[in-house]
Amino acid sequence: MKLGSVATGVAAPRAIPAPYADLGKLVTRKTWLASTKIHRIHPEVYGADQFNPGPNGNARFSPISGAGGISIPTIYGGTTFECAAMETVFHDVPHAPGLKSVAKRKLRGHQHSQLVPSSNLTLADLSSTALRKLGIPRADLIDSEKDVYPQTRLWAEAIHEQCPDVHGLEWVSKQDDKASAIILFGDRLPLSPLQSVAPSVDILTDAPTYSALVDLADAIGVKITGR
Repeated sequence: MKLGSVATGVAAPRAIPAPYADLGKLVTRKTWLASTKIHRIHPEVYGADQFNPGPNGNARFSPISGAGGISIPTIYGGTTFECAAMETVFHDVPHAPGLKSVAKRKLRGHQHSQLVPSSNLTLADLSSTALRKLGIPRADLIDSEKDVYPQTRLWAEAIHEQCPDVHGLEWVSKQDDKASAIILFGDRLPLSPLQSVAPSVDILTDAPTYSALVDLADAIGVKITGR
């Protein structure tokens, strides 16, 4: 170490490929049918179909901004309840053998909502084959860790900017690879774009939902602790 340098002990995040100026023409589009249900687990401060206005948060593809730094409202969901739970309340469960624990207080104030779009949606396909066409591997964009989220969000912003026909993104969930996760761009959708198909329920106090959550916790080696 050179004289006068400071050792922080924190490694800089690795660099992933940056989005390029003409990626829009290489984005693979796919259709999310209006009949396809979207499962969402979200803080109770948001309504079932309410978009997160930004700019707070730190997710893979949000918060993001458009021209002039204006925040783009977003909403996350998945094709199954299990996917929605794995992408939210169980997102940070470590990949470690044996029993892990999640405090019940971390689950409080979350609801499960089930939605369908009011019309078919056009989504950017971020599956492994589509990413090969885009020139970025899944390991960099989908399977990367939180330290590179500021870089992965640039891809969401670039797709939003260069693909005005695209309503959001779809990818095979990192947390639950049996299902797909999606994010929708609120500024690309008509008024009332999502309709509830079942009442929103609290994930702790609704007995069937909590039972499903406990079953999922058991499957990933987690014990829900506390009151």
